[in-house]
Amino acid sequence: MDYSEKKIGSTTVIELRGDVLGGPDANELHNRLRALLADGNKRFIIDLAKVEYMNSSGLGMMTSALTSIKNGGGDLRLANPAERIKSLLVITKLVQVFQTFDSLDAAVASFN
Repeated sequence: MDYSEKKIGSTTVIELRGDVLGGPDANELHNRLRALLADGNKRFIIDLAKVEYMNSSGLGMMTSALTSIKNGGGDLRLANPAERIKSLLVITKLVQVFQTFDSLDAAVASFN
């Protein structure tokens, strides 16, 4: 997995690319999210448009990210999940935990 980040207004967008499998990638992402929270960022979107595959460890990584952000006083949305990731969220009932949007624009607008 690789990622990049950008700002859209006061929202930080983390774009994930490749396979989301947890492991060392999870630690790197969580460290970055904690640093962004410490800098005062509170609104986050994880853009999944370029994610090819996500396993249960990847889902755990996303859940941990949500928990860290919520505990830091922020909020997290997911954008552009592929159909197979949407199905995974439904099967695991995480669809009730994550606010998920079919486009980045819709996810950004949801904060307003």
